[in-house]
Amino acid sequence: MSISKNKVVSITYTLRLDHAEGELVQQVDNSSPLVFLFGYGQLLPKFEENLQGKTVGDSYEMTLSPQDGYGVREEQAVVDIPLDVFIVDGVLQEDMITVGNTVHLRNQDGMPLSGVVLKRSLEFVTVDFNHPLADKTLHFTGEVLDVREASADEIAHGHVHGEGGHQH
Repeated sequence: MSISKNKVVSITYTLRLDHAEGELVQQVDNSSPLVFLFGYGQLLPKFEENLQGKTVGDSYEMTLSPQDGYGVREEQAVVDIPLDVFIVDGVLQEDMITVGNTVHLRNQDGMPLSGVVLKRSLEFVTVDFNHPLADKTLHFTGEVLDVREASADEIAHGHVHGEGGHQH
């Protein structure tokens, strides 16, 4: 069975920066593979495109440009946020706004955002909301471990149930 829409796919991968010998970013092995519903936008589009048609036991290798990965760094995604946003019940959340920390906020539409604290002044906290892998070339290698038909519930819900997914 080959990878196509509405298939549940289990893969391993090694992610390195730039090329096969680049800095190791993440490794997912067969003891805890990535399991996902193919064709539902859960992965980078070019990553999925490179997996399409592969079958169990196939190895893969791909390099994604920043544009095909997590995008290019955007200066407007570096934002000065008023310090009072980090006051909860009258107390400034000092531990939250330490330089290098990741903060989790919501935009004006209520959508969650994560960013890294770059600096802090008496009035503002400067937070970078660019993806940590923005501007990076991504090199993936891995293997297809399993491909199966998705259940009707998985298709209806748009994600995997059971092993590798959630339990309902």
